This record gives sequence, structure tokens and C-alpha cells, in this order.
Amino acid sequence: MAKIHNLGFPRIGKKRELKYLLEDFWNDQISQSALTEKTSALWHENLAAQANLDCVPVGDFSLYDHVLDTSFMVGNVPSRFKRNTNDSLLQYFTAARGTAQQGDCGCAHAAEMTKWFDTNYHYIVPEIDASTSFSLNAAPLLKAVKAARCQGHDVKPVILGPVTYLWLSRTVDNTEPLDYLRDLLPVYKALLDALSGLGVEWVQIDEPALTNTLPVAWQLGYQFAYEYLKREDINTLLTTYFGSLKDNFDMVAGLPVAGFHLDVTRGTDEADQLANQLRASQVLSVGVIDGRNVWKAPLDQIFQWLSPLNEKLGNRLWLAPSCSLLHVPVDVQSETRLPAVIKDKLAFATQKLDELVLLKKALTNQDASLPGNDRAVRFARQPAVSANNILLNGQDATLLTRATSFTRRYELQQAALNLPVLPTTTIGSFPQTAEIRQARLRYKRGQLPAPDYEAFIKKQIAHCIKTQEALGLDVLVHGEAERNDMVEYFGEKLTGVAVTSFGWVQSYGSRCVKPPLIHDDVKRHAPLTTSWIAHAQSLTDKPVKGMLTGPVTILNWSFVRDDLARADVAQQIGFAIREEVQELEAQGTKIIQVDEAALREGLPLRQEETETYLTWAVNAFKLCTSGVKPATQIHTHMCYSEFSDIRDAIINMDADVITIEAARSQHTILALFSGQGYPNAIGPGVYDIHSPVCPTQQALRELTEYLTDNFDISRLWINPDCGLKTRTWPQVTAALQAMVDATKHARERLSGRQKNSA
Repeated sequence: MAKIHNLGFPRIGKKRELKYLLEDFWNDQISQSALTEKTSALWHENLAAQANLDCVPVGDFSLYDHVLDTSFMVGNVPSRFKRNTNDSLLQYFTAARGTAQQGDCGCAHAAEMTKWFDTNYHYIVPEIDASTSFSLNAAPLLKAVKAARCQGHDVKPVILGPVTYLWLSRTVDNTEPLDYLRDLLPVYKALLDALSGLGVEWVQIDEPALTNTLPVAWQLGYQFAYEYLKREDINTLLTTYFGSLKDNFDMVAGLPVAGFHLDVTRGTDEADQLANQLRASQVLSVGVIDGRNVWKAPLDQIFQWLSPLNEKLGNRLWLAPSCSLLHVPVDVQSETRLPAVIKDKLAFATQKLDELVLLKKALTNQDASLPGNDRAVRFARQPAVSANNILLNGQDATLLTRATSFTRRYELQQAALNLPVLPTTTIGSFPQTAEIRQARLRYKRGQLPAPDYEAFIKKQIAHCIKTQEALGLDVLVHGEAERNDMVEYFGEKLTGVAVTSFGWVQSYGSRCVKPPLIHDDVKRHAPLTTSWIAHAQSLTDKPVKGMLTGPVTILNWSFVRDDLARADVAQQIGFAIREEVQELEAQGTKIIQVDEAALREGLPLRQEETETYLTWAVNAFKLCTSGVKPATQIHTHMCYSEFSDIRDAIINMDADVITIEAARSQHTILALFSGQGYPNAIGPGVYDIHSPVCPTQQALRELTEYLTDNFDISRLWINPDCGLKTRTWPQVTAALQAMVDATKHARERLSGRQKNSA
């Protein structure tokens, strides 16, 4: 009989309970013991939601990030996070967020954060150098195993595999992450010893890096690691997801593990092949339920494919979601406002586990009367791109190209804008205060009349403009007080898109987003932002940026119906945003920012698939922005990405100004863009907005000095890493004032240098 299990459950709770607990703790509103007690209760709710499974995952729950949990479990905690405290929880949050003790600014900057493979989840990047040593701290995991067993659950501990852990790591010297495998493996062996000592039968070892194109050295690393870890007293389930194994297949099939998990929502051929190669004792877990999307599975189709496997493998066949359900909301039953025609097609985490139960019953009883689906899905085939997709076939090139070169455009823009050297700006959003959130909620509930809500938002915009002018910023923004989220806001205003009430998904730590549901053709039927931008511009003589989210980011941060080709959807959104860009320009907006924060995360994990994606993704941005006059300045923003993978694509986007995250990664990416590395104007982020750490003016002076020495100052902008919505007003004003003052100092330094050279 097939066994059903789960790779991981959403941590945040149905209504973001984890978010509020963390923020209360960080704001000293609850004690550490209260945090522990309440998060433990939330975890037990998660276990109860999985009670119909044959075993439940333990180790998937995290207070911030599972990769950071792994760093602490293997003893890889840089010394700066241990400074001033022996409390492991405070060290943990210092690594995640930095420390903001008075007089201690910058001494414990947060660890780097970047995207988890091709998802919108962010993980805390492990840091390794020649001084790194590993040691086991398995107490939290062992405690969780015991607690789950006390509740009557059959448990399957979940750990991040050693090779993927190193694959995700960053060395801070000239060493190679793989060089540390021999030092790390004894810690994993000791962990397996400890779990075996508790009588654990199965342990899930996640190795999603296996779906990447791996250099030979890393393939050999996998063989060495699992030969070292092989044992008979505990069963290891080698777990892969986010794609197919491809050229890693033969190597993986030969590893001495007790079982394999494959993501078959991307294709079933490898599962069929592996089933024929299993040793008599090995199990095959197949991820048949899509853990990355929210549409109901075609259970009848899945059953037809599973039946022969079930006959062949019997109880050695396991069924699961394709990956952790971390990437989908918790329960669709919380949605009371979605149209029934949409809600009836949805399956959130809880419903996906119900689908597993139905499949198991069908296979057990050989009853094929399962609910079908009225659309094709990725399990069956990849959707084809329509023949008239201009993003791929290159037709109508005038829609994708600005007629004037950047050099000439920038001259015209500088003349029109009359900005100083090193213009200062922000990325777009300003603090979303409790007052703003309450007003928006009352408006949506019909408790606040539309005229009163509009007056309230205009008051917030006025405050934002006044504050920026007082700080001395050069290019202003309206602050986005009317926006709940940079994608959800547009999802509410475009046809073919629906938004949920409680469809929250964790992005990182306490930060959650509600991805819209793209269920039909996407069109713009009315202005999206123009009235707010026009009002903001009426309040100041300084330029105010029009703020838009780009088509690829809207696409990648939404749940797209499975049978829709993503390139086609990107084109539809691109035309909608293009209309808005042109209307903003027509009303006199001189700078328009089209954010493509999610361009990198949509990049396929396999090199051979990247060119096609980048072609239509870059062209979607160009479709939005190519229709404006040369003197209209186009900005874009990207954050928390491995920019080395996409630098050429970024150049091809031909934005007049790009602002990028740089501070969180300790400015290691700047070499990619300095000198001749980037031909257009650029604003490297000078401080990390996701940390409560206040940047010192001295640190910002040193950084701006570095930037002016390594970048063309005529094309260099100064700005934070990202939007400011998650920070408080005191944090924002203090940090921005330090940034503006450091910029003024840099201008004086440059002016003095020019006088001396004259």
C-alpha cells in the first residue's frame, strides 16, 4: 500500500500568527518564554493538520529560515553574531536581522540573504572561511522529534543535506565551499547517530541542488558524502525538487540511500526510469501534488500514471507534494470572498494533503473515480506559447526598443531634470504604519467612505513628500501608502487576476506576501496609479517618480493558472503596464520606475533553459518602457539576487537607471557593475533596509567614497537597498538623513578634487 507523507508545512499559520509573534518579541512586547510557548503551539497545530499522513515532517518549522537553522545546527555561527550575548536565540536573530544596540551600529551586520533556488522565498546565506569549524547542536531537532512522538505522530525528521548546504554557502575568503565537505560530514554522521539513538526509522535529507547543472567536482562530492553517510540503522530519503535530475540522474540513482524523492510535476520519465533501477529494499517517493502552485491537481490523470507504479512497487511507493508546502498558503477554507468559480479550483496546503489522502484511497481500493480537472496542467504537459507572442518571436521590434541611445537619452534627461551629481532617491515605499493599514482595512470593509479614504491617503502622501524635502532628497516618491503590496495592489486592479484574503506565503522571516491568482487574460481597464502620482507631484517642485511593478515580477509573484504559458501572460501584463507608463508620461511624470525585483528568481535552474526565459522576460520589460520619449527617464529596481547570472540580461533591458541591492551582500556584487561592467546609470544600495541597524554616517561616507572612486560619477545614484515599508518612521528618517549627509560630503570631496586638479 502506498505511503503518503509531506516534505514540509507552511510555518506562518493560517493568519500569519508567526509574523505577529516574532514582531512582538522583537519589539519587547512578549518575553522569550512566551515566544517559545506560542510558537510551539503553532507548530503543534501544523502537526495536527497533517494527522492523516502516514508520517509527519519534523524539522521543517522555523522561527526565521531553515537554512539559518542548519547553520546553527552544524555550529557555523560567525563570531560577530555571538558578540555581547551567549543567548543562542538572540544570536540567531542577530544573524537574520543584524543588531541595533545603541553605539553598536554596524558591528553585527546581518548575514546575506538571497532567493531560495527559483522561488520567492529568501534564505540566510551561510558564511564560511578558513577559520570555520563545525560542531553538532541537534538539541532543538531532537526535542521536536520527542514532542511530536508524545502527540502520537510517526515522525520523519527533515534536514538540509550537506552538499546543498555548501552549494548555498558563500566563502568570505578565496576558499571553495566544497572544500569544507570533509569537515562538515562528521557532524551529519553524528546527527544521524543521535536520530538513530531515538529510534527514528526514516530521515528526509533535502538535496535540491541536484536539480541544478553541477560541475563534476560537486557530483563527486555527492558520491563521497553519501558513501560516508551510508548506514543500516536508519533509512535516508534523498529528496530532490524544483526540477528534474537530468545529467545528475545516473549519479543519484547509484547513491547508497534507502529511498529517493523526485518532483514529477515537472515530468514523470525519470520516476519511471528510477522505478526500474531500484534495489529491492529501496523506496521511491513521487511528488505528484504541485507544492509551488495553488490549483487543484488532476487526480484522475495522476491516478492513471500511478497505478502501474503502485502495482510494481507496492509499499515501496510513497506519495507526497513535489516540494515543501512552504510556498503555498495554508487553507483555502479561510477564503470567504473569492468567487466560487475560482475558489472551487484551488488547493492550498491543507487541501493538497487531502488530495494525497484521496489518491491513497484510490490506489488502495483500485477506485479510479477521482475528481478530474477541466484544464491541462504541468503534470500532463508544458503549455505551448502562442504563435503571436512578440516577446519571443521578435516581431514588432519597435515595441521593444527605444529609438535613442542611452548616452543621448541621459543627456536629454539630465538637462530636463537638472539634478546634482550623485542624485539621491529611495526605492519607492515608505513605512506602512498601523494607521495606514487600519484605514485600508476599514475602506475595504465599507466602513470608511471612498472620499474619506482618498483624503486620508493624500494626507499620507503629503507627509511623505514633506519629509523627503526636509531630508534633502533629490528625486522623491509618493510613498505608496495606498498599496498593500507591490504586486497585490496591481492584481486588484487588473482584469483576469483575483486576490485572496488569507493567501499568505512566507517570503522571509516575518515578511509574508499574498500572491494574486492569474486565472484569465490580463488587461488594464482603468488607470492604476496616475492620480496618486499626479497629486504627489503637485506638492513639490522636485521630480516625483511614477512607481510601477514590472510584468515579470507580477508574473513570478503570482499563482498562474497551470495551462497558461508564462510568456503569454507576461506579454499581456506588459501591454497593461505599457499603457500605464504612457499615461504617466502624458500627465507630465518625468521619471517612471518599473520594478523587476523578481526577474532573477524566474531563471530556470538549468543553463540550457535560461536563454529562452531571459529573452521573453527582458522583452516584457522593454515592452513596458520602450514607448516613452527620450527625455523620460526609466528606472528599474532589483533586489537580493545573484546578479552574475543575469548581468548581460540587465544590460539588455536598457533601463536608464537601475537600483540594486548591494549592502546586505556587503557590496560584494559591485565588481560586476563598476568600471565598464554596466553602461547605464546605477544606484547601488548603500544600506540594508531589512535590518533595524541604523547606518552610521561614517560608514556611509566610506562607502560613497568607494563608489565615487569605482563608478562613473556622472551616472551614479545614491539610494537604500530596497523599499522602506517594513521600517518605522524614526528608523527611516535617521538612515536617510545619514545617507543624504554622506552624499553631501562626497559632493564636497569631489568638488575639492576638481578644484585641485584645475
